[in-house]
Amino acid sequence: MDVKDMKKLLVENNYKITKQREIVFNVLNENKGNHLSPEELHEIASKYDKDLGIATVYRTLVIFDKMNLVHKLDFDDKRYRYEIIRDDDKHQHHHLICKNCGKIIEVEEDYLDTLEEIIEDKYKFKVSNHDLKFYGSCSDCLNLEKNRRLLLCKNKRKL
Repeated sequence: MDVKDMKKLLVENNYKITKQREIVFNVLNENKGNHLSPEELHEIASKYDKDLGIATVYRTLVIFDKMNLVHKLDFDDKRYRYEIIRDDDKHQHHHLICKNCGKIIEVEEDYLDTLEEIIEDKYKFKVSNHDLKFYGSCSDCLNLEKNRRLLLCKNKRKL
């Protein structure tokens, strides 16, 4: 989706087109995959308009969420994060969340299509979306831990 489509959607939903909404949309669009919190979004957007307030960012995100322009994500870090919905999104993609450093990795593939079909057939339930998060340790943290253990072993040998 581009700015033109976003503006059209705003008008269709009886919202005003404002410079601030356009800035918030553009920042989200330019930061695909970064899962921005409202505070992070505000920090970036303020570079384009120093008078843009955090309350405006929050209100804009509420509107964008109602209009299905963004996914509102909860990674259990005590704040919501947002990402723009891409045109090719059938539904939300999955995320790997490192419990050590907080890194969030997107899983682009959807391995649950078959499970959705089974659920729809067995339970007569039409799945419109799902949200799946995996928690663990990223490769950077695993390598860091491995290097720490190696260093610890080397130090023990010296003693």
